Amino acid sequence: MSGLRNNRDYRLLWTGQVVSEAGFSTTMIAFPLVVLAITGSGVQSGLVVGAVAIAQLVAGLPAGALADRWSRKRIMLGCEAAQAIAAAALVLTLWWDTAGVGLLVVVAVVMGVCRALFEPAEEASLPLLVPADQVPSAVSLNAARTSAGQLSGTALGGFLFSFGRFVPFVFDVVTHLFAFVSLLFVRLPVRRATASRPPAHLGKEIAEGLKWVWRQPRLRVTTFCVVGLNLFFSAYYLVIIVLADGRGMPSGEIGVMAAMLGGGGVLGALAAPVLYRRFSPYVLIAGVFWALTVLTPLAIFVHSGYLMGLLFAGIAFLPPAANTAISTYQLLNTPDELRGRLGGVLGVTGGLAAALGPALGGWLVELLPGSTAVLACAGAIAVVTLLTTFNRTLRGLSVTPEPSEVETTTAS
Repeated sequence: MSGLRNNRDYRLLWTGQVVSEAGFSTTMIAFPLVVLAITGSGVQSGLVVGAVAIAQLVAGLPAGALADRWSRKRIMLGCEAAQAIAAAALVLTLWWDTAGVGLLVVVAVVMGVCRALFEPAEEASLPLLVPADQVPSAVSLNAARTSAGQLSGTALGGFLFSFGRFVPFVFDVVTHLFAFVSLLFVRLPVRRATASRPPAHLGKEIAEGLKWVWRQPRLRVTTFCVVGLNLFFSAYYLVIIVLADGRGMPSGEIGVMAAMLGGGGVLGALAAPVLYRRFSPYVLIAGVFWALTVLTPLAIFVHSGYLMGLLFAGIAFLPPAANTAISTYQLLNTPDELRGRLGGVLGVTGGLAAALGPALGGWLVELLPGSTAVLACAGAIAVVTLLTTFNRTLRGLSVTPEPSEVETTTAS
């Protein structure tokens, strides 16, 4: 990763976003605490937190099209500025003791829409910021950045809230301002294609992106792999938490389990480029699914929260390598003028899987005993593993990029 350490523009982007991610995660912990303090309603707390995910899903496809139409750097700058302003407005109303659930929902929607816009704009920019051979490292470092930001932000949220309801959101304002300033100094090449071609109808551009993904067999298959991983993780996580609670594990041990899951994800993201260089994409993706198939049923034999945390860490360590192979292929083999829409499609499908997973996990633990629910999740991932292993399209996966159809000019 020495090349990325010497890449000034990527380093600025990465640093700003790890701080921004910590601010966002702090806010996500503080939102329900504030609503409970104001209204005492768990339902309204869920409404505010859910508004972020709903807004992100609704805005996902249009956001991807806009990332291909507009300047991606300006989109990212606008998103950081909008989140800082929204959080600042919330700080003032909490300070004056005039905040209501309606304002909290509005702020949550702003954050969800901004994330929907920012993510495809950033992902589509990676192949312009770093050479093709460094894209796998950039993808894995971005995954580590997200996990690290979530870990630190989650820990900070409750701590800062203890000093005052508005304090977590002050921190959020500062983080977004820091990310905004960092982005100002990022030199992102201007794409001639977007400057010379008049924009089409937004709906047609969205449809064009969906057709592109659907008509590329390897994009379809790799998207299926990502959806399978997201759905499995979110369902399995809930099932294990319920299983641990049912076995009488102390809440402190359950918290350690969750922390070790995040730590495993960070370490896995750091190791992903090494694994990527040593194995073919097919072997890496299929191998990760097989490892998950073997590891997931072991939870029924574990009765210690700390040992369960080690199992969680091992499970979380593996997927970043598969995600790196998948994301690298998708980015390098999608024309630049469609990369934003690719990101939008992946964001929506991945978000739906992550949202449906907890519902599936909850349904399983309602219908089945804890150990049986674990085996049901393990069986589902085994089915996905078999489909992945014997898929001919995936076997021929390579990351050799097609010649770029989009030239770049001076930096913006």
